[in-house]
Amino acid sequence: MLTVGLDIGYSNLKIVYGDNTEVSPKMIKRPAGAAPLDHLGQRIMGSDDSLHVLVDGKEFAAAVSHENWPRELHKDYTATESYRALFNAGLLLTEMSEIDCVVTGLPTNQYLDAGLREHLTKIMRGEHQITPRRKVVVHEVKIVPQPLGGFVDWMHGLDDPSQIEDSSVLVVDPGFFSVDWVLLVNGEFKRASSGTSLDATSVVLDEAAALIAKDHGGNPGRSKLENAVRAERSTVSVFGERIEIAPYLADASAKVGHIACSQIQESLRKENSSIDQIVLVGGGAPFFEASIKEAFAKTPINLAKEAVFANARGFWRGGAA
Repeated sequence: MLTVGLDIGYSNLKIVYGDNTEVSPKMIKRPAGAAPLDHLGQRIMGSDDSLHVLVDGKEFAAAVSHENWPRELHKDYTATESYRALFNAGLLLTEMSEIDCVVTGLPTNQYLDAGLREHLTKIMRGEHQITPRRKVVVHEVKIVPQPLGGFVDWMHGLDDPSQIEDSSVLVVDPGFFSVDWVLLVNGEFKRASSGTSLDATSVVLDEAAALIAKDHGGNPGRSKLENAVRAERSTVSVFGERIEIAPYLADASAKVGHIACSQIQESLRKENSSIDQIVLVGGGAPFFEASIKEAFAKTPINLAKEAVFANARGFWRGGAA
């Protein structure tokens, strides 16, 4: 069964794909920028890294840095042409012409909207003309709460999953646009205690940029910080001076992380039992790890390996099951 776990984030596009008979799937991560080809500057049009795809016959450059085009940072992201361009880019990167199942996720609060799930399924299922000469057919689509992929991925890595079958597991997924969490008790998704916060990685980067501006007189901007983090660079340039970003990111993470953790704790207030395990997934996990450890000091914290891929890996495993 050819399965694709597709995590179309606001910052990165993550694709995990392969046959379910394979021991390990293939994994790809690309920037989640997309824009009409005729609106991009010559420098980006000439980039070897951009993928050219079609959306309703219109040419898009996809999987490029947001530094070069205004991003879609709002709750209606899935309804945009940029999102569909990234979906087509994800299909193109798999090099498949037929896919048995695509599994993707939505922010927790958006997943609870049945109409949105139905609309997204309709968009993704069927035949897609992704380039002038390439079509891809998707036979089945599954939509899940975003952090559920991280839970499936974590469960797969346990030596004995039965040891936590009666446990309360909180999965926290800090993304660029939102921090999402789901509570699973005895393996059951507890909707009332799951939720979404908009105090996410983008807010951390904005706060860090403001702190840098306060000290150095110039604001590097969110995109420059985002690209530095993505490329694992330790500095950014402000008025020609290289500025170490780690202390500013740490201070911003502590401030924003405290707010997000308060919202998580509030959503859990009606639960009668304590949380047995916390699973931390997603590309923004490093920014929120310290705050979560402080807020849930008595609870074991499990940071996913290659956390940015955790949801997409879980999507793939869930679709292949």
